[in-house]
Formats: sequence, structure tokens, C-alpha cells
Amino acid sequence: MELYQGSLDVNEISNRWFDEVQSLNFGAFITFTGIIRAEDSIEALSFDIYRPILEKWFQSWKEEAKKRGAVVKMAHAIGDVPVAQSSYISAVASPKRRVALELIDEFVEDFKANAPIWKYDILEGKRIYAKERSTPMDGAGILEGGSK
Repeated sequence: MELYQGSLDVNEISNRWFDEVQSLNFGAFITFTGIIRAEDSIEALSFDIYRPILEKWFQSWKEEAKKRGAVVKMAHAIGDVPVAQSSYISAVASPKRRVALELIDEFVEDFKANAPIWKYDILEGKRIYAKERSTPMDGAGILEGGSK
């Protein structure tokens, strides 16, 4: 798991990960790159991450990938990421393409639903909490997202 301040260097990260898995004799290497879309007049998105829970979440996925004979990788931005730049990259390498295809889909969907990351819209230079696009977490106070 890699965390970076600001936009991700997609080419550097993806190429480095590819180089890292080349010696494993795998038949598949699949990446997913998340790009900030221009919607609702935003200039950028900004991200806060609760690292201890994200590390625990990612460790469970590394273990799941290992059970399937695969490797999973992930990078995410902290702070501001302008429109048309990347805030998230994940990758799966495995001996067989089917395992990689299934695992990348499961990984990205679970990340979207359960990773402890809070998003903010940047509008007219102001950072505004995007509650509807952030992960609700029980016991997280105002960031919880649910009602009691």
C-alpha cells in the first residue's frame, strides 16, 4: 500500500509494479486507475485517510490474494487531486487471467465500499466535505455517515 500527497504518477507507479511482478512468472497483470471527473463544477477532490484502518483493510486483501496465488497492490492520494488526474491505482498480478480479472473487480468494489477514506469537493478554492461520496464508519463521529 502506497500513499502520496496529491496526484498519482500513474506511469511511474504502474511501470514499477509491473517490474516488481515480472519475475513471478505470472500470466496476468491488471491495473485499475481512478481519475477525478469534472462534475458538479468541482476543481478537484481532496482526500483524508485513516491509515491504521486502511492498512488493516489492505492486509486482509493481501492475504486473500495470496490464497488465490495472486498479488494485490494499491496507491492512493492524500490531499488535493485536480480534475483529470489520478487519485487511486490498484493492480492484481496472478498466474491466470481469470483470477486477476475477478480479484481486481472484488478489490476495487470493496475499496469503494469499505476503505476509510473521506472525500471533499474543492469548489471555488474551498474544501467541502462530500458526505455522500465518503465511506460511512460506525463510531466515526461526524464522519460516520449514519444516523443513530
